[in-house]
Amino acid sequence: MGRTCAALSGLACAFVAIATPAAAFTAIDPLTRQPLYSAEDTFKAQAAPVPREVVAFNGRYAPGTIVVSTSERRLWFVLGNGQAVQYGVGVGRPGFTWSGTHSVTMKREWPDWRPPSAMLKRRPDLPRYMKGGPDNPLGARALYIGSTIYRIHGSNEPETIGEAVSSGCIRMTNEDVMDLYSRAKVGAQVVVLR
Repeated sequence: MGRTCAALSGLACAFVAIATPAAAFTAIDPLTRQPLYSAEDTFKAQAAPVPREVVAFNGRYAPGTIVVSTSERRLWFVLGNGQAVQYGVGVGRPGFTWSGTHSVTMKREWPDWRPPSAMLKRRPDLPRYMKGGPDNPLGARALYIGSTIYRIHGSNEPETIGEAVSSGCIRMTNEDVMDLYSRAKVGAQVVVLR
């Protein structure tokens, strides 16, 4: 709360600290039943969203490659000529992180969702199937990664972008995943780094 108070002045800060119950900042992911974020995370996410932008990129990846840094919670679509489109992403929570090199094997618009068997073991209350649409956890678009159970997908919970809350998938805002979907081809290399 200290950093938040620095951004606010005097009474306003005291009012926020007293008038806002802590429970308001302890949202629970309906899929994982894990806390999504703390009060400090909420203020940071609201104060510093990650805008989609073209940035300098000096990695040695071919144009069309998707590079994800789970520690930085960033995804880059390599354009070439030292540039990439940078996006903010949500990543796997502790115990659900991974790394490796794969390729995009399939792309879907408004994908249906079938939770993997490992997820159903953890959460037997989940639906076995959910039709694609605005309430679907996969959001507006999904890019399927190799032979893994993971996807780069949109989200019906944009507030989780920038957080480590998923079961290993790379989450994006629906707007950002639609932009990435229009750029990335089936067969594109996907490099996930920790």
